[in-house]
Amino acid sequence: MPATLEGSCRCGAVRFSVDCPAPVPYMRCYCSICRKTAGGGGYAINLGGLSRTLKVDDEQAAKSVFHAEIRQDDGACRLSTAERHFCSLCGTALWLYSPEWPQLVHPFASAIDSDLPKAPSSVHVMLRFKANWVEVEAGPEDQTFDLYPDQSLEDWHKARGLWAG
Repeated sequence: MPATLEGSCRCGAVRFSVDCPAPVPYMRCYCSICRKTAGGGGYAINLGGLSRTLKVDDEQAAKSVFHAEIRQDDGACRLSTAERHFCSLCGTALWLYSPEWPQLVHPFASAIDSDLPKAPSSVHVMLRFKANWVEVEAGPEDQTFDLYPDQSLEDWHKARGLWAG
């Protein structure tokens, strides 16, 4: 049974809940978009929730959406299809939704108010885009990747007996 996670922005204008079969915060993303929109430590951690279960209480209509520009290796930019939801009053990053995976929503662990389990290890992704001041604190069981691993969020959780779905 998926865990129901409760989350909110810093000012309390936006509150949400979502059922999450993958509630262990294990993947640290160092890409410039995550780092700059949700990662004060040089990375962001997002979880995997079921989009059909997302419930949003937005009393002040404060939730906004940001589509980041993605700079290509050749210098060209394209607009990301991913929707980064945030509070327009306090700036808290809330969750990411991508139409390429419509069944999922990815709440940022930093916006979750529910207790989250401690990860037995971490996966560090998008290290190609890491800021030079960021020190990767990888443990002995951690994995590191320049871009993305082949293993999905679901597969990582299932391999460790942590899938709650």
